[in-house]
Amino acid sequence: MKQKIVIKVAMGSDKAKSKAMKIAVAMEGVSSVSVGKDNDQLQVVGEGVDSVCLAKSLRKKFCFADIVSVQEVKPPKPEPTPCLPPCDYQPPWLAIQHEFPVCDTGPPNCVVM
Repeated sequence: MKQKIVIKVAMGSDKAKSKAMKIAVAMEGVSSVSVGKDNDQLQVVGEGVDSVCLAKSLRKKFCFADIVSVQEVKPPKPEPTPCLPPCDYQPPWLAIQHEFPVCDTGPPNCVVM
């Protein structure tokens, strides 16, 4: 089960951000790490990530790390392709109807006996 963990960490500088990201990436099962809103939230996405262990590891370096949320990441549902109605299109060469005159000769003009 893939999950998204948001942890609030006091990161004042770029160096602190990179340290926090390195700690998060080192955890087992992490697939992506990003810095969230206000530059004080770390968003970690992964499968089987222990959020408590991650928070403890961040507390060792930053003295403050608070778990904000843990959510399950659901895969996006594929949009069904719309079914097209049957096509009534006929190519132009099939649409042309040829009319041939029918010759009714009636009684034969020449009778051979």
